[in-house]
Amino acid sequence: MLSGIRIVEICGIGPGPFCAMHLADLGADVIAVERESSTSVTGAKNAPRNPLNRGKRSVVADLKTAEGREVVLKLVESADVLIEGMRPGVMERLRLGPKQCQARNPALVYGRMTGWGQYGPLASAAGHDNNYIALSGALHHSGTAGEAPSSPITLIGDIGGGALYLAIGVLAGVLKARQSGQGSVVDAAIVDGSAHMMQLMASLTSRGLLNEQRGKSVHDSSHFYATYRCADDQYVAVGSIEPQFYALLLEKLGLADDPRFARQWDASRWEELRGVLSEIFVSQPRQHWCELLEGSDACFAPVLSPREAARHSHMLERGVYFERDGLLQAHPAPRFDDRVVTPGPIPTHGADTERVLAALEGNDLAALWRSGMQP
Repeated sequence: MLSGIRIVEICGIGPGPFCAMHLADLGADVIAVERESSTSVTGAKNAPRNPLNRGKRSVVADLKTAEGREVVLKLVESADVLIEGMRPGVMERLRLGPKQCQARNPALVYGRMTGWGQYGPLASAAGHDNNYIALSGALHHSGTAGEAPSSPITLIGDIGGGALYLAIGVLAGVLKARQSGQGSVVDAAIVDGSAHMMQLMASLTSRGLLNEQRGKSVHDSSHFYATYRCADDQYVAVGSIEPQFYALLLEKLGLADDPRFARQWDASRWEELRGVLSEIFVSQPRQHWCELLEGSDACFAPVLSPREAARHSHMLERGVYFERDGLLQAHPAPRFDDRVVTPGPIPTHGADTERVLAALEGNDLAALWRSGMQP
């Protein structure tokens, strides 16, 4: 779908590489510019194949040298987008900021991925996913009453509030550039994106479904929207919010005539009723509840690990997961025309350096960019 869009990625960690991978999954041509050697956040040397580089080409360049900077500037001359995830000011100090790059290509969309944004009192401070969503308000409702908020995996911040907002931003910038010939600078901050995602929660507040106090809302205290432990220490999730779905859940659990469950929205009884359902669900293993409830309008699903999910019949039929290079991976999303696209392979570190540099040296754009190719 994005065939013909040319992207230069200055590799970092987390949301920037994910954004570039997502765009590559959808057909964009991405050249990832990597350091000669780097270490992970744990201090260990990075693996020779980075799963977030799938579908990209890997080029090694030292951006602290004039030669390395010139590689990037030559690449952006014919690119549509540059993506970087450095702290504010780093790219400017490398003389690869928006002004320098757009001087070479005025139509370039310069995508910037940070946690705090390009300006503000915290802009230069270090941080990670849980810090950004803590400040934005997105972490507040993650947990139950009386307990500390539980930091979720990086889906809310790095991916939801960061990578996907950057993807939307740079694609909007490309549309503008193709209409006007003028590029733009996209300031994608996780603190901004995760706050924007809370607009859905705001709509729940207006309907009385969300309370500012944790443990007093449908999502974190009701008995009909919760996870439950089973006899085999596995878990299931129910989300029977609508009255007809709630009635079906009660029917299947043999509680249709139980007067304790008659008033679904009486929040004063939620804690008690959650206890009743906890006792019911823990009496049988997860598979029992799958056979009884899965596929019905009771709004039920087992809580699966990624490998369990890959083997589930629904996920198998849709072809959500695949395994390659010893890694369990997910196919690109969304889908177009019911087509499941298999993404490109994961390159080894620096695998395309020689070919890309030779194409730049010879000013051979046909060899440099994979125009018209799909993954």
